[in-house]
Amino acid sequence: MPPSTGRVVERYRCLSLCLCWLVGLTFWRYIRCLPSFTPRHGAILKDDVCRDSCFHFDLWFYFTLQNWVLDFGRPIAMIVLPLEWFPLNRPSVGDYFHMAYNVITPFILLKLMERSPKALPRSMVYLCIIIFVMGSSIHLVGDSVNHRLIFSGYQLHLSVRENPIIKNLKPETLIDSFELLYYYDEHLGHSMWYIPFFLILCIYFSGCFIPCKEQQPRIPVAALLLIGPSSLYYWYLVTEGQIFTLFIFTTFALVALVMHQKRKGLVMDSNGRFLFYSFILTLGLVALWIGWLWNDQILRKKYPGIIYVPEPWAFYTLHWRNLPSAKAESS
Repeated sequence: MPPSTGRVVERYRCLSLCLCWLVGLTFWRYIRCLPSFTPRHGAILKDDVCRDSCFHFDLWFYFTLQNWVLDFGRPIAMIVLPLEWFPLNRPSVGDYFHMAYNVITPFILLKLMERSPKALPRSMVYLCIIIFVMGSSIHLVGDSVNHRLIFSGYQLHLSVRENPIIKNLKPETLIDSFELLYYYDEHLGHSMWYIPFFLILCIYFSGCFIPCKEQQPRIPVAALLLIGPSSLYYWYLVTEGQIFTLFIFTTFALVALVMHQKRKGLVMDSNGRFLFYSFILTLGLVALWIGWLWNDQILRKKYPGIIYVPEPWAFYTLHWRNLPSAKAESS
């Protein structure tokens, strides 16, 4: 990685840390102002609280399913389906998956907000949804071109300037254009996509608390069945999106909110426990992923610095993409 590119990456990381800190500070000031228990429409009956606090299996199931199919399955569909069906100068199947994700995800998030038993700041929620859609749309364009380049020999485990199909381009200003595209895809798009996404989850989590009883209600079996797939998807989101710092800040915010509400005599309901346990399990999966690839020198070169979180698709292009052909040659 050239010195200029390295400086840009370091500046971006510093900017991301500052932005995450500001978001965390804003969220902390918000939860500090939360009353001990604020119903949606003033005083409501206990039956209504229990109804709103029950586990929203339908929304969480659809949310997890569409995340796996439309986000994780997006690049897989582009690789599996024949290239002749989707010419390189036209949108791919992954692009259509991404378009559907940009519509369905904010819709489900808004439905989750509607079912919250507490009053949530609507202006902040709507603003986050708008930024989320804009960021994911920016990522749609950059990611579309980026994955199309893979069919031309682009290697994801290398930086833009080190890629064989890029480094010999003439004039050299074309390389700057590809670096700009990479910046929109991996940095700006991810920031505008994931920061409001996790902020929305934090705002929703702030409404997932109920008065403490003698015995805390057990988490439903349906929630336990969804924790595994949900955590595994969040692992993919954190590693492929390169948002480990943002995820750590979000997890700390959830822990701080649990401790803050516990002092007021409130405990997490089934939805809050589902989200909280999913984040804790995701943290363990990310730690295992980092430990497994800790001594990979090639990936270390692409991800320098203290925060080392390799991308799964970079690992794929480095170790697994040419594995079938290597086995065929050896046999």
